[in-house]
Order: sequence, then C-alpha cells, then structure tokens
Amino acid sequence: MPTEDGATAKRYFRNAVERHWSPYEVDLTADRETLTELSRSAFTQLRATVAMFGAGEESVTEDLVPLAATVNRESDQRFVASHLYEEAKHAAFFDRYWTEAIRPAEDARGLEPTEPTDGRWFTDPYETVFDRTATAMNRLLDADTPANRASAFCHYHLTVESVFGQTGFHAVEATFGPETDGPSLPALVEGFEAIRQDEGRHVGYGMDRLADLLRSKRVERSFVEETVAGLAEPVDAVVEKMGWERLPGPDSDGLAAFAVQQRRDRLTQLPDGDGAGRRAAE
Repeated sequence: MPTEDGATAKRYFRNAVERHWSPYEVDLTADRETLTELSRSAFTQLRATVAMFGAGEESVTEDLVPLAATVNRESDQRFVASHLYEEAKHAAFFDRYWTEAIRPAEDARGLEPTEPTDGRWFTDPYETVFDRTATAMNRLLDADTPANRASAFCHYHLTVESVFGQTGFHAVEATFGPETDGPSLPALVEGFEAIRQDEGRHVGYGMDRLADLLRSKRVERSFVEETVAGLAEPVDAVVEKMGWERLPGPDSDGLAAFAVQQRRDRLTQLPDGDGAGRRAAE
C-alpha cells in the first residue's frame, strides 16, 4: 500500500524543484553548423527523431491530465503537477530545436522548410503506441479503478517513458555525444540529458505506484505483464528504425536489444504477486 505520508512523491517533487533547468538556455549554435554538414540521409533521420520526440512530449503532456485529475493525496498532486510542467517543458525544447536549429539548417542546405508535425515523420507503430497510451490514460476519467491505474502506469511510465524514451535517449547520446567518433550535437545531447533526468523521476513515481498496486494485491502480476507485452511489438518496431547505419553508435539490433533489456529490468523491479521482489528503483 502507498505510504501514508507519500514519502516518494514528496522526495521526487523536491528533487524536481532543486534540479530545474530551462529549455531556453541551451546554446544551439554548434548544432546549427553540424546539421548543415550531415549527410542527406542522416539529416532526414535526425529530423524524424526530433519530430517523434517532440510529438511524443506533446502527447504525454496531454495524456497526463487524467492522472492529475484523479490523484487525491497532496504529495501526489504536487508531484504530478511538476510532472505535467516538465512534459510541457520538454515539448518546448523540441519545438525550439526545430525552429532555431533544424529550420536554419534546412535553409542552408537549400531544402524546403518542413514542420515537425508532418505525417512523413510518423510510422503506424509509432501512432499505435501513443494512441493506446492516450486510451489507457483517459480510462481513468471513466473509472478510477486499480486495473485502470495499473494500465495507465504500464503504458505511460513503464513503456513510453522508460522503454521507449530511454532507448531513444541512448540512441541519440551514443551517436552524437562527445564520446563518439562521429559528428557532435552538444545542444541536442544536453537537452536529452536534462530530459532524461526528469524522466527518471517520472518513471520512478509510476513504478512506485504500480508496485503498491501489486503489493496490496489490487492487481495481479499477470495483468501487468500482459499489458506490457501487448505494447512490445509496436515499440520495438519504432526502436529498430532509430539506429544510424553510417554513423557511430548503436545499430538497429543493438537498440532492439537495449529496449528488450529495459523492459525486462522494469518488470524485474516490480514485486511478484506474493509481495516478493525488489521495490521499484529510484
């Protein structure tokens, strides 16, 4: 059962306040130059990646509203409010990156300007993941039941933010970070590192609440595993397209394996149906 004082939510909220960052203070100068020098295929894939992350952040900002409307403990309300603000902040970072880094690079390369909302950037599996997540979150407004809460946490926190998001962060940081032998995009990597820091709190909160539901036997372990397994196919289909073939960093097989391991690790962190197992990692 959740602790009476909501200690986890309190701790995460304070951490969010103390580790605040601004998407408007990231220096994009170096990235603009590098983006003009990428190969055409790499630049196209980079735009698709940024578009998917930007659209994903916009979606999860909206999708979080039902949870914000249903939590009733003060500590949870404060944390979810910070969670909602941070998702909006992430969306603002990707919007700014497109407007102030990608679009100038398109101009320099003699390309027609594109929008991050163009349908060309989004595959059917990508749409499937976010459509299912929106449906799961909105069910909370119809009936705030333990099963609907568990489904919401499995979709939003365990899958979209943990498996999907963390794999995407890894793909970009391992390809364009300062430790690689390829082109560097310091602003994009800086933004991803800050976002990943925020997402770590979000995932930790969702995992903690999901563990409480399992530990109190309000939902069965099999329900959680089946929900997560049902999202594996579309998530993995998107992940396999995130590797850059001609640049340093993980390839499609490496990213697919990373996503599988993320999924396995999160499920391992949850308690078994009899209450055994480790508490969600924080």
